[in-house]
Amino acid sequence: MADILKALEAKQNENIPAIKSGDNVSVHLKIKEGDRERIQEFKGTVIRMRKGGSEQSITVRRVASNGIGVERTFLLRSPRIDKVVVERHSVVRRAQLYFMRERTGKSARLKQKFEN
Repeated sequence: MADILKALEAKQNENIPAIKSGDNVSVHLKIKEGDRERIQEFKGTVIRMRKGGSEQSITVRRVASNGIGVERTFLLRSPRIDKVVVERHSVVRRAQLYFMRERTGKSARLKQKFEN
């Protein structure tokens, strides 16, 4: 039974580093338009991590023009993800950062974690 489950599980994407909540990431996605394919970049803060084998996902939030917040959920084992670049690690004390939805301006900033 375990062999069947492992055979059905999607393979790990080697272009995705270790990600945590609070990280500023840049997700490069393959977008298909007609017969052409291009790479679209989505930059933002990881506000949620979901772990669970093949279904693991992250939710990335960014503030678009006019202060409108945009959230997008990405399946980490999707073949549509070209790569994920972690630009900055932040100090957070929770797994889900839903409180960031109500924050704007300086209060929406997270402290940067410095690696020694």
